[in-house]
Amino acid sequence: MIHQPYKLDVFSIKDMEQKDKTRIKIKDLLQSHPDGLTIADLMRKTGLARHTVLARLHTFIGQGHVNVRKINMAKLHYWNAQTDEPKEKKEEKPIELKPLKEEHITHNREKSKPEEPFIDMAKIKEEIGKELQKGTVNQEQAQVKEQRAHVSHTVNRSKHKTGRKEDEFIKTEVPGFDQLFDQGIPKGSAVLVAGGAGSGKTLLLLEILKNHASKGHKCLYMSFEESEDRLIHHMEDFGWNVRDLIKKGNLLIKKFNPFEITRSVDALLMKAKGELLIDIEPIIFPKDFKPDIIVVDSLTAIASAFTDKEDSYRIYIEQLFTFFQGIDATSFLITETKQIPTVFSQTGVEEFLADGVIVLYNIRKGNIRENAIEVLKLRGANHQKKIVAMQITNEGIIVYPEQEVFGGIDDGENK
Repeated sequence: MIHQPYKLDVFSIKDMEQKDKTRIKIKDLLQSHPDGLTIADLMRKTGLARHTVLARLHTFIGQGHVNVRKINMAKLHYWNAQTDEPKEKKEEKPIELKPLKEEHITHNREKSKPEEPFIDMAKIKEEIGKELQKGTVNQEQAQVKEQRAHVSHTVNRSKHKTGRKEDEFIKTEVPGFDQLFDQGIPKGSAVLVAGGAGSGKTLLLLEILKNHASKGHKCLYMSFEESEDRLIHHMEDFGWNVRDLIKKGNLLIKKFNPFEITRSVDALLMKAKGELLIDIEPIIFPKDFKPDIIVVDSLTAIASAFTDKEDSYRIYIEQLFTFFQGIDATSFLITETKQIPTVFSQTGVEEFLADGVIVLYNIRKGNIRENAIEVLKLRGANHQKKIVAMQITNEGIIVYPEQEVFGGIDDGENK
């Protein structure tokens, strides 16, 4: 199947109303609450999962129909009545960025930090300021260039192993995504999936698990935030027959308490008298369930339970990666980042232990947001090194491997 390149602003609000009654309900709620509604309010009033509400709001925000304002600790969403009627839009020059590079990932495992290369940020800012004055970049592009300059000078390029057999790789079966890999993702790899809020991380991995569970593979989704029911409803919102996969024993969605993990690690450390090499079996699987693919959602949630206990967190994460490797499972571990990330994990040890990093973007371009995806690093496999367009549809995710969306802006490396 050949997918046509998409545009986020291709649908009018009337088109959406005809295709998605849920969005009409969210629209009506927002229009009837001029003081604004939080995500929790919308979840409670619609009965939808958090991920579904975020996906629906994402389209409205991208088209300028919904504004967001932060009041105290809450984010309130308001309907923008001025955008109800479609207006003629000025043609805007798209924001274009060079892809992030693989050398952004490698970190020294030792506690002593390696000497970092000198980055002349003053000079880079001066050059960006000159471009702003000339009008060759706008404010958003200038901000992106400055953020990307930090990561353009970091560490060495990863080398890819060769010589694997075809059956030693797995496909994601996500439309368009597998075209970014020469053969696929090496079996047994541990892959970080990084991105900001609303970028599609959870949906991407749920879709990958659904695809593999449909083929009879054993798949486990470890949630440290959302309940099992919410995740199941979220998958059903996209028309996936997830309950049959669970009934057949091919898919297991299980919620874990990160604070219970913290207490267990502390107890083991005390028993081991502070020794770093302790035997932690971090997961207990149901009898006769040996997963082929595991998703951890998310390392950020686990890290938050280890507040002021960074050493304990590092120990647990190392044991977690070792455990996955020992059972020969392919694992995907979610980390929350900024929308334009310069750091991809909590401590850096995750990036060292991981075999790959996939980055999802949710970039603001004028009054809309654009989704994109990049395979930033993948040991043992060749892959395309570019950021390409991605769309969240009512049936799941579609990737457009030929539509490079962030090429053309100098990242400041040669300034």
